[in-house]
Amino acid sequence: MDCPKCNSAMHERTVETLQGPVTIDQCTGCHGLWFDHGEAEQLKASWMSDFVDSGDKDVGKTYNRVRDVPCPRCQQAMVKVADTKQPHLRFEACPSHGLFMDAGEFTDYKHETLFDIFKGVAARLRRK
Repeated sequence: MDCPKCNSAMHERTVETLQGPVTIDQCTGCHGLWFDHGEAEQLKASWMSDFVDSGDKDVGKTYNRVRDVPCPRCQQAMVKVADTKQPHLRFEACPSHGLFMDAGEFTDYKHETLFDIFKGVAARLRRK
């Protein structure tokens, strides 16, 4: 499988959780992460996943500008979605297969803070 953002090869990473192993894909170039349905939510709840997002968040932010991102599984265009609890956090999702987060986005997704509430309000105001 190739990265939907930079077209580099993706490699599998397995994280052991209390519910069992979860295998995700990480880009060898931009270090973005591909999660099949349910994997991001499962890893969000696991303290063992703190080191999954090993990419540079500043590099990840540069890939936010990439448009027309194809699903690495079916090649259909993914849609940009916002996290319901952190609307400033936007990532690409394929309704049939999963979601892609740029480097740094999973760490932000996993660790909700009081500052995230303020960033969410600011993001909503910018969209109006």
